[in-house]
Amino acid sequence: MHDRLRDALLTMAVLATAPGAARAADPAVEAFYKTRPVELYVGTTPGGGYDLYARVVARFLGKHIPGNPAVVVKNMPGAGQLTMSNWLFRAAPRDGTVIAMAPQAFAIEQALRSDGIQYDAAKFSFVGRVAPVVEITYTWETSPTKTLEDARKRETVMGASGPTSPTFYYLKALNELAGTRFRIVNGYPGGGETNLAMQRGEVEGNSKSWASMKVDNADWLREKKVNLLLQYSLERAPDLPDVPLMMELGRSESDRTALKVFAMGNAMGRSIFTAPGVPPERLAALREAFDATMRDPELIEFTREKNIDIGPPLGGAALDALVAETLAFPQAVLDTVKRAKGD
Repeated sequence: MHDRLRDALLTMAVLATAPGAARAADPAVEAFYKTRPVELYVGTTPGGGYDLYARVVARFLGKHIPGNPAVVVKNMPGAGQLTMSNWLFRAAPRDGTVIAMAPQAFAIEQALRSDGIQYDAAKFSFVGRVAPVVEITYTWETSPTKTLEDARKRETVMGASGPTSPTFYYLKALNELAGTRFRIVNGYPGGGETNLAMQRGEVEGNSKSWASMKVDNADWLREKKVNLLLQYSLERAPDLPDVPLMMELGRSESDRTALKVFAMGNAMGRSIFTAPGVPPERLAALREAFDATMRDPELIEFTREKNIDIGPPLGGAALDALVAETLAFPQAVLDTVKRAKGD
């Protein structure tokens, strides 16, 4: 971990536990939010992991923002979440009334100079992270591909939303660096539509966050309707000890290093950001409200009852540092990643 990120994490921990760390509400901020709702945008269709966490946060966030505004979730799918990210950077109100779930790979995509990006990740304002993400790639019960080794031996047809979505480029990178033979069909609006296509037999599998699968598709896991091929994270999830990590699968050390880059987005996880230029006092209020939300006993009890994984949270400053670290990857590593993605 780089020094800047480490220092931000330590500072956040001290502030979170310091007596009297919370500040009295700014009367002007309270007056502003008292008459305005906050819109929380999601760059996917309803039903996936981003949408799940957005709705959990929206349920509790408003009572911690001065003025107690309603928090309304809105979906803006398109181009693997790029539509929403570009809109937030270029056109969204910059007054603190619009926040969004950050696509976990948006900083990596900028570092790689992917097509269509019209934002500067370092200029967004970050509010906080609800949870890191462990993602999985899986196939339906009818697919002959039951393991990652099977995916190296036969062509396996997988669904994806678009070329800037992890559902596409994770698999493309595995083809290039780990010897898999995935054939990727793009164009599905979101994870829900891809799963329906999988059940109809149009494709054999999909990728999704492990946390949302445990909530949305608990019956699939219970009835063994899906085959878990691999997981994307910096370390194996405690309840997936036998499912290999993406970065373990490279055919050489340089391949494994390049595959590790993809896992950096998992550290960004399910985070909330807002447009550049939000007045500092309102950004501070949003960050404090987010921190309070993550400590809210009602949220903790709700997520426990619903089996939704949350935490460990990160504050806005720590996310600033994580994005800076991502944008600072050596060019040689990024060139390998770009080649793997076919950019």
